Amino acid sequence: MRMRYVNIAAIPAQRGFTLVELMIALLISLILMAGVVQVFSSSTKTYRTHEGLSRIQENGRFALEFLKRDIRMADFWGCANRVNKVTNNLDPANGGANWQFDFNSGGLVGTDGGGNNPDSIVLRGAFDIGLSVQPPYGPQASSNIKTPPNTILGQGDIIMISDCESADIVQITNQVTGTNPTVVHNTGATVTPGNYNATNPGCPGGGNAHCLSKVYEGDAQVFQARSIAYSIAAGASGQPALFRNDGATNQELVDGVANMQILYGEDLDAPGSAGFGTADYYVPAGSVTDMENVVSVKLTLLLQSYEDNLTPSPMTYTYNGSNTTAADRRLYQVFSSTVAVRNRIQ
Repeated sequence: MRMRYVNIAAIPAQRGFTLVELMIALLISLILMAGVVQVFSSSTKTYRTHEGLSRIQENGRFALEFLKRDIRMADFWGCANRVNKVTNNLDPANGGANWQFDFNSGGLVGTDGGGNNPDSIVLRGAFDIGLSVQPPYGPQASSNIKTPPNTILGQGDIIMISDCESADIVQITNQVTGTNPTVVHNTGATVTPGNYNATNPGCPGGGNAHCLSKVYEGDAQVFQARSIAYSIAAGASGQPALFRNDGATNQELVDGVANMQILYGEDLDAPGSAGFGTADYYVPAGSVTDMENVVSVKLTLLLQSYEDNLTPSPMTYTYNGSNTTAADRRLYQVFSSTVAVRNRIQ
C-alpha cells in the first residue's frame, strides 16, 4: 500500500476582507440605500399629491352634481307652474313659518355670506312623479283626496295638490292605506306643523275640517313637496364640508368644501320676448331685485385636500375675484358651473 503525501505549504492561506475594504463596501451600500430612500420618498410624495388631487376632483364633481340636480328641479309646482298660484296651508303658529315649510317665500332663496364667507341656498318645490287625483271628487274643498292604489304617501308628509290653475300645500294627517287610499288634511295637532284655515275661515264640515282653495278633480296631481338647504359648516373630520338639509336630516354631503359662492342670474325680459329665459346679469343674493326673476345660478366651490403638507410652500389661488395665499400646505382647487332653473325658462 502506497502512502500519498500532500504538500501543505502549497495550499494558499485563507484571507478575509480588510477594514478598508469593509468601509468602502459600507460606503457604497449607504450611497445605494440613500438613492433607494430618495426614490421611495419622492414616489410617496408624488402618490400623496396625486391622491389628494384625485379626491379633490372627485369631491368637487360630486358636490356640483348634487347642487345642479336640485337647482334644476327647484320651483316646480306641477301644472300650476308658478309659486304665486300656490296656497300654503301649513300652520305658521305651529312651526309652519320655519324655513322647510315656508313655501310662500318661493322656490329659490339665497343668503349672501358677505365677503369671502360661504353663501347658502334654499330650494323648494314639488318632486317625484305626480299621482293623479281619483274619483269621486269633492264634493267640498274639505273633502279627502283620493289617490291611486299602492301610494307611497304617509302620515306627516307634506304634499301639493296641483292643476294648471292653482295648487295647495297641506300636511297629511292620516295613515294612507288600503286599495283605495285617501289623503286626509284636517287641522289639529296630530302632525307638525299641521294645517290651518286662515284663507278659508268659512270652511264647511266643522270640527277639524280643513278646506283647500278649490275642489280638485281628475286633471290634478298629488306631489310630495320639499325644501332643501345647502350650506358650509364644520364636518365630522373637523374640516369644512358641504351640508344638504332636507328638513328631516342635515346630511354632511362632501367634506373638504372650504367655500361656496353663489351668483343669481336675473332675467328682466317679458315672457315671449327674444331675451326671455336668459340671464341679463349675475349678482349676489343680497343684490337680487326679485328672486322670482332668477333663471340661472352660477356656483363656485373651493375645495381643499384632506391632508396637509402636500405642497412645498402654501398655494396661492384665485377665488371670488381675489388672490389668496393659503395658511397651510394643502392642495386647493376651484370648481364652477352655471345651472339653469328649468322650471322658469319654459
